[in-house]
Amino acid sequence: MYINDINLSSLVVSEPSESYHSGETVNRWVEVLVDCPGSTGLFTYRLPAQLEIKPGDILSVPFGAQQLGAIAIRLLAQPNIDLPPEKIREVEDIVSVGFFPSAYWELLNRVAAYYYTPLIQVIRVALPPGLLGRSQRRIRLVGGRGAGGTSATLRGRGAGGSGYLLGSADPLAFLTPTARQVWELLQGQPAGDYSFVYLQQKVKSAYRGIRELLRFGLVESYLEPPRLNRPKLQKAVTLTGTIDQELTTRQREILEVLRRQGGELWQNELLQICNASSSILKTLAQKGYIVVEEREVLRTEQGPALVGDGAKSLTTDQASALATIQTLDGFAQVLLHGVTGSGKTEVYLQAIAPLLNQGKSALVLVPEIGLTPQLTDRFRARFGNKVSVYHSALSDGERYDTWRQMLTGEPQVVIGTRSAVFAPLPNLGLIILDEEHDSSFKQDSPIPTYHARTVALWRAELENCPLVLGSATPSLETWVSVGRQGAGGRGQGAGGEFITPNSSLLTPNSSLLTPNSSLSTQHSFRTHYLSLPERINSRPLPPVEIVDMRQELQQGNRSIFSRSLQAALQELQERKQQGILFIHRRGHSTFVSCRSCGYVLECPHCDVSLAYHHTEEKAPELLRCHYCNYARSHPKFCPDCSSPYLKFFGSGTQRVTQELARQFRDLKFIRFDSDTTRNKGSHRTLLTQFANGEAHLLVGTQMLTKGLDLPQVTLVGVVAADGLLNLSDYRASERAFQTLTQVAGRAGRGEDPGRVIVQTYTTEHQVIAAVRSHDYQSFSQAELEQRQALNYPPYGRLILLRLSSLDPIQVQNTAQIIATALSTEEEFEILGPAPASILRVANRYRWQILIKFAPDALPRLPDWEEVRSLCPSSVSLTIDVDPLNIM
Repeated sequence: MYINDINLSSLVVSEPSESYHSGETVNRWVEVLVDCPGSTGLFTYRLPAQLEIKPGDILSVPFGAQQLGAIAIRLLAQPNIDLPPEKIREVEDIVSVGFFPSAYWELLNRVAAYYYTPLIQVIRVALPPGLLGRSQRRIRLVGGRGAGGTSATLRGRGAGGSGYLLGSADPLAFLTPTARQVWELLQGQPAGDYSFVYLQQKVKSAYRGIRELLRFGLVESYLEPPRLNRPKLQKAVTLTGTIDQELTTRQREILEVLRRQGGELWQNELLQICNASSSILKTLAQKGYIVVEEREVLRTEQGPALVGDGAKSLTTDQASALATIQTLDGFAQVLLHGVTGSGKTEVYLQAIAPLLNQGKSALVLVPEIGLTPQLTDRFRARFGNKVSVYHSALSDGERYDTWRQMLTGEPQVVIGTRSAVFAPLPNLGLIILDEEHDSSFKQDSPIPTYHARTVALWRAELENCPLVLGSATPSLETWVSVGRQGAGGRGQGAGGEFITPNSSLLTPNSSLLTPNSSLSTQHSFRTHYLSLPERINSRPLPPVEIVDMRQELQQGNRSIFSRSLQAALQELQERKQQGILFIHRRGHSTFVSCRSCGYVLECPHCDVSLAYHHTEEKAPELLRCHYCNYARSHPKFCPDCSSPYLKFFGSGTQRVTQELARQFRDLKFIRFDSDTTRNKGSHRTLLTQFANGEAHLLVGTQMLTKGLDLPQVTLVGVVAADGLLNLSDYRASERAFQTLTQVAGRAGRGEDPGRVIVQTYTTEHQVIAAVRSHDYQSFSQAELEQRQALNYPPYGRLILLRLSSLDPIQVQNTAQIIATALSTEEEFEILGPAPASILRVANRYRWQILIKFAPDALPRLPDWEEVRSLCPSSVSLTIDVDPLNIM
């Protein structure tokens, strides 16, 4: 039953000691949060005598006609006085015991409050898939089927008000057409069993026909329980007795194999080795020589076999940074600002090692796990089976088992993407965000639209442990939060400690748990700035050559490669060295246009041009939308004027590789983008091939900027930097500088010196000048001055309202209504409403409203439930707090 006016801020999840003991005779009740869309309140259930339930347990409960997952919130001695006891239903079962300790519960509530998200939505993100399950209503035939089965069943079930069916030659004639359609559908299914949802899709007003069939007793309705993830069990064989002469020769052979394997093997392995059947094992078990029992097999991601690795000797700067991290006791924020190739990963490894010996765990967050196999391999080589990987690309079973393994409390290292910030690691000693500037740490949709860096800061505070943010190009939010904008006099390599009274990584007051609370930003914590200004072994940063493509064109070079880059590629081939070629977009060409009338082929579902994708030689030419994945064949004639002169414009990874193959016939290359890395493990396969010297060149997109450490790379070429610079986003310059600096940093990490060639049509751009000199300080200073003048982050705060609908008029009108309602407030600035930069995506029309305000004095923000109430059901509204993507 629903309880109104529950104040979530007063809820405290009890520690595991406060459990319900089934031996007590008094009735006990529990309040739960139910996993049901649209349900945000608490519901009361009776505790069955046989179950010992504790707050924080995950339960299965009856809810309407379904069985749903639920979280036990608190135990009650008496239910609400307004609830009739006879109407309170019982908890069905316990799915998982004791998951939510108090600090973890506090974290989930902070996320729900700060990102204006129902608490159950945050819980869904935190838990592995399938743990909160949903039952399904199904309809099945009663009695036999097949020839003659229909008539017999109808006559046999005719009692109880339907006796007129008994004497009928054609009992189906007495059914309505709707009931007959449902009946025939069920008859045509071998098991005579369909879900209620499926029958509704196939038969108009199916519920009426089903109700009629139920009244006649011809079908029955039942609930299929949730298909929750369960432990994977496998049979194991254990040797228990000595091998004696009473056994047959074959039986002795099998036992001898088992003895040589240590006396224990999985049954399927033993049968495969011995080429035997399970019956012979059954006989040996009956005689008492072996025991066959089911044991759990953990479904975890398995990396390749690795040679053990020991700690490396550190440079002076690395040793200083490590010493500072190891002296931290309790909550602190650390920025480890190290140039590319300066050895940040080794600092992470040596900071974690003593924690494991103390029985503590570490959490390492990376932008995209598939792109960093080298990082996970280094951790596994150092810490062995204490390393687990947790991310969305794992199977549901792998995520479920890895999640349960964390709950054991064993000291371990978990490496994962942004969702791993919720990993249930007890006794957490250190949190690390590698490449903390990366936009992959921010979730745009679905809700909650959290940033892993912000949530990691809260978690470090609640767990009372340090948070280390590592990057060669820190985000401006982090740069400001550690006070570096006021410490320009400190040179690179200097360490600094600051007390930050007002962090731009805003931390809400921990007692504020309701979504409409005004969150205070006044929160003091200790911050440290640690610098690694030099590469390992004092290797120099690669010189960056800027090539003006306007001059190339004036001098008659119409190739997508400048003469300088062509010469460098030729040298690469001759010297048998390796290089990286960066292009900011995948595909062959960015758009296809008619040279006669100028018509551009566009996606019918999105307001974007179709990109040409080359599949293979002599295959049909394919045009694809990079937003909704719509695809069509390339037309022979212009759809508008029927001209045959259709031309490809722009360059993607495919076009670049085709040009490489044409100009450098002996140059071997590997294309590394989202088109070539769709399959599981393909990232590792391609990088391994490149590391083994099977290609001269790695050609790819932004993937190349994330964590690759390839010592043999001496050349990095950027084909067209302008695609990164000219975007309608206030963060475009910051993203361009980070991307170009990161990709440039892939060169010259080994013994041979590196070289970087950047091709651009705007050599005078401030980003290009900063990249040329590897000068983060000058870039950040100039960019921050612009941000401060416009009151943009990190000096201002933003909340972006995204509205979308299939109806273009309705979404526009709704955006205007919401903007008008918000404009009555004078404490914040409203920008918009305005159409999104791409108005239509997947046939949904998109509008945006941007709320801008200063973080120092947080205004009275809108009542978001009132704002949501202004949206009709056909309009979707997403509230994106601190958005990174406003396009």
